[in-house]
Amino acid sequence: LQAFDHTAGEIIRQEPDLVLLDVNLPGMNGFDICRELKKSGIGPVLVLTSRDTLKDELHALVLGADEYLTKPCRKERLLARIENLLRRYEINRNILDGGGFRYDRNTHTLFQQGHSILLAENQGIILGELMVHGGEIVSKAALCTALWGTSEYIDENALQVNMTRLKKTLAGLGLKHHIETVRGQGYRFVKERADKESGGLE
Repeated sequence: LQAFDHTAGEIIRQEPDLVLLDVNLPGMNGFDICRELKKSGIGPVLVLTSRDTLKDELHALVLGADEYLTKPCRKERLLARIENLLRRYEINRNILDGGGFRYDRNTHTLFQQGHSILLAENQGIILGELMVHGGEIVSKAALCTALWGTSEYIDENALQVNMTRLKKTLAGLGLKHHIETVRGQGYRFVKERADKESGGLE
């Protein structure tokens, strides 16, 4: 970054694999930047700063920082922490790119334009199941199994109710066209197709 006028927004736009963040920065301080990054699903964030009080460290961790190191810091320690964070995020990578938004399958949180919304559990399970199949058709039976562990003895209306609620939620965010109904087969997630309606999280 060459300027610090819109630091958090610029970092979010670049979608980095890891953010190495100082606290003492011109303009927006590192704590505020960390808060905005984590709200947008960006991670991991490693704070490297000369501020060595426990209060500052705890504050950064509460805001979502994944690591907090103080300067001076040996290069070997820094590289080891970076490698550990990258490995941890790769193993537990549950944040899916929806094209215009991100979705965290672990927490059922949808991130869009610097804001976040927590989906109801069943809505989140459906959205995650569709997204991980990358545009392939997911049958109603498969969705029922993802939701309830089986497709037997499940009233199809129960799935339809949850799907309708999910579509309504997405419609309110201008994202309803990302889920497509394939008659007689099931549903699929359409990443490339952007909704033309205005919307988004307020």
